Amino acid sequence: MTITLSTHVLNTVNGIPAKEMIIELWKVNDDDHIFLTKMETNSDGRVPPLELNVAGIYELVFYVGDYFKESETSTEPMFLDLVPIRFGVELGKGNYHVPLLVSPWSYQTYRGS
Repeated sequence: MTITLSTHVLNTVNGIPAKEMIIELWKVNDDDHIFLTKMETNSDGRVPPLELNVAGIYELVFYVGDYFKESETSTEPMFLDLVPIRFGVELGKGNYHVPLLVSPWSYQTYRGS
């Protein structure tokens, strides 16, 4: 059994999708993290959905600092750099959509549909 994991990123300063943001996906175990993949958001702020077939704890790491350094809303030093979102996945419990709403100074996430 597999579940689909998806995410998208919205730049809340301008109200636009955050294109070309780097995102990493990690599997979190008791004593270590296992790197799974590195992605870049498209012009809609999205990455292709991923299939997960192991329940457990995962972490999406959003490279917010690098993204905002390329924009006109950059601050030095960056208030937010890497934004990790750690969440649990249970197989058979539907798909998981983990969006990020972000500015250089704050972020919000939720389990979407």
